[in-house]
Amino acid sequence: MSANAAPLEKLIEQFAKLPGIGRKGATRLAYQVLGMPKAEALEFAQAIADAHEKLHRCKQCQNFTDAELCPVCASTTRDKTTICVVESPRDVTAFERTREYKGSYHVLHGLISPMDGIGAEQLTVKELLTRLATDEVQEVIMATNPTVEGEATAMYLAKLIKPLGVKVSRLAYGLPVGGTLEYADPTTLRRSLISRDEL
Repeated sequence: MSANAAPLEKLIEQFAKLPGIGRKGATRLAYQVLGMPKAEALEFAQAIADAHEKLHRCKQCQNFTDAELCPVCASTTRDKTTICVVESPRDVTAFERTREYKGSYHVLHGLISPMDGIGAEQLTVKELLTRLATDEVQEVIMATNPTVEGEATAMYLAKLIKPLGVKVSRLAYGLPVGGTLEYADPTTLRRSLISRDEL
């Protein structure tokens, strides 16, 4: 039985559901929220509610947006002939921090992982192939994480895309194997992007 009041215990449990947050960290976050002025805590809660209500996937690249198109897809200055394929919206943020990449993106929202029951049909592969059939795409950069699942997904997509006459490249291995794009520093990401190889 917990020594905490039920609302506090529920708050701790909710924070503990977040990836990378254990019971100790969740407790610390819960007390942090309780220490906020009421208006600030309500603003925090409203930001979560707003994100869930107002955000949806961009109809073109599948990144999160509150409009029909995300800012990258809506931009007239981005290079539409190159698509960088990433696992999650966090990876788009990581690439944008480098200020090096000027093309567009496609977010898969996961990786092929038979062990977890995730196949290509659970990802946004159909949407990517639709874009390649209609857009003037000349190159697709596979920027999935350098993990077993990331490599398998990149190779699967390359086999689908190459027959369409589109160049398929892969980020260079400046990124650590087993690492994730989200935590890579901008310099490493920039070097990986510049020295990418064709698959």
